[in-house]
Amino acid sequence: MTRIVIATDAWHPQINGVVTTLEKVGTELRMLGNEVLFLTPEPFRTVPLPSYPSIRLALVTGRTVGRIVDQFEPDAIHIATEGPIGHAVRAHCLRNGLKFTTSYHTQFPEYIRLRTPIPKHWTYTYLRYFHGAATRTLVATISLQRQLVRQGFRNVAIWSRGVDTNLFYPRPKSVLQVSRPISMYVGRVAVEKNIEAFLSIDLPGSQFVVGDGPDLDALRKRYPRTHFLGCKRGEELAYVLAAADVFVFPSRTDTFGLVMLEAMACGVPVAAYPVTGPIDVIQQGKTGVMSENLSEAVFKALALDGRACVDYARAHSWRRCAEKFISHLDLPSECTTINMEYGGLSKHFCNILEKSS
Repeated sequence: MTRIVIATDAWHPQINGVVTTLEKVGTELRMLGNEVLFLTPEPFRTVPLPSYPSIRLALVTGRTVGRIVDQFEPDAIHIATEGPIGHAVRAHCLRNGLKFTTSYHTQFPEYIRLRTPIPKHWTYTYLRYFHGAATRTLVATISLQRQLVRQGFRNVAIWSRGVDTNLFYPRPKSVLQVSRPISMYVGRVAVEKNIEAFLSIDLPGSQFVVGDGPDLDALRKRYPRTHFLGCKRGEELAYVLAAADVFVFPSRTDTFGLVMLEAMACGVPVAAYPVTGPIDVIQQGKTGVMSENLSEAVFKALALDGRACVDYARAHSWRRCAEKFISHLDLPSECTTINMEYGGLSKHFCNILEKSS
């Protein structure tokens, strides 16, 4: 059994790709026989993130989280986010000579530039500093890997994503009784998602936005003909998503776009810009269409066969995602060998091996 600490500032009640990925991977890691400790904001006092109060930041110190990490005696430590918890765990690891890996889920330079006048290269400098101490930084796509390498990042490895095909699969479209075709966006309703690029298009049928976020009220007022359904989860989300005829992903800043795989698993083709995320997820002309003309992408995607989308999504399992994650962790060599040959043993047994060698 391998003992793994995953430190993350993104956690429930947030609903986003980072939380979904970590939760699904954690479940699969445990099913594979590993012990996982999620170090999240839940047990700590928190304060709202300025300009985004639904995201709360934990008030922690390296010493506090250090005690939690040490008591767990992990074989591997992974830092998933660059927030207070991520910084506290990073500080503890550096102070005690512990190796760790990180992951890059969010294009903060682009997000911050959309909200403030801070130049992107300032934020990239900070992120190089944060991730530079890790033995490996995990990203979801090859295009993002190339982008970070160009920005001077080192040891960048690819860790793709999965989809729950037991939840997301083709369902009856009659759940939404409106004029068709239905064009739908699902996700956080915030400026960085570029949702207005979708809503401003003159499309036939009906347009839907599913999700919550700081821009929801403003967009509701600006686009009264659009159907805003708010936040949906689980089966309810799956039914609504499967009822769409085309999924529109207008973001230019996402690192992956997990919801695109969920739409494909429901048999819904995707329309998007040809940018990081879509270019690694969409099979052009088969599971979706990418174009700088988003309206053109929507019309062409509507003509695609949803069965190709389902087949593609089924090849992306969370089990495969979890196995790839394990392969990138910085595990002691003895533990890695034991995991490969016998399915994993405890940290204490690994320590015995080290002392006897």
